[in-house]
Amino acid sequence: MRILWVIAFTLLGGSAVMTADTTSDFSDNPITRFFSRTEQPLREYRALRRMHAFTENSSKYEAWLDAWTELKNGRFSYQIVSERGSDTVRSKVLRAVLAREQELINSGNAEKGELIAANYDFAEAGRDANGAPIVQIKPRRSDVLLVDGHAVLNERGELVRVEGKLAKNPSFWTSLVNIVRRYARIGGVRVPVATETTAKVKFVGTAQMEVVYDYHSVNGRAVAVSELNVPPAPARTAAQSDSSAVEK
Repeated sequence: MRILWVIAFTLLGGSAVMTADTTSDFSDNPITRFFSRTEQPLREYRALRRMHAFTENSSKYEAWLDAWTELKNGRFSYQIVSERGSDTVRSKVLRAVLAREQELINSGNAEKGELIAANYDFAEAGRDANGAPIVQIKPRRSDVLLVDGHAVLNERGELVRVEGKLAKNPSFWTSLVNIVRRYARIGGVRVPVATETTAKVKFVGTAQMEVVYDYHSVNGRAVAVSELNVPPAPARTAAQSDSSAVEK
């Protein structure tokens, strides 16, 4: 069971940095504005990350973890401040995701998962049901760090959401690994604010993980409460994340 959980989620950690590509050639539309934007890069941040993982078929495999996360001088670090629930899920899923992200960024491999032309082909794909512009994102290679799906933009060409499935299943044990990652502008920088992942795991069923980022500083500047215009935490996470005690 522990191995199945690890396979499902440890490869989903990635850089929080989203880099715009200024070399793409598109006609004059919201996609053009997205790729021609001069974005302030995310050089450093400090955020409280609230994480929740569970299976639909068994409450035995459910856990929560809160951790301070920090990116500074190109290095990612984290400090766990509270956790509760299943020992297996906490150690083999939630902590493992943080460790995997640290490994990717600190080894200089974070760009392998970023939304740039080196990793993806982009194409205009119309608008969604709410009228928002959509960009199809097609991975240039089969890689567990890439998403085959689409990006949703606002009318200014700013990234709002990425949705799709992993370009490559982490292993034989998993299938249909779907991801929704939400973005917002905080401190003048576009950053991820929430991620929801669902995976089909053999002999386990549907496993899910929810992550919410609560930014306290971006690029060395404290984040004001008025700037936190971001999606609320998923109901299950918000209801359980107030515990500061470690429970087993």
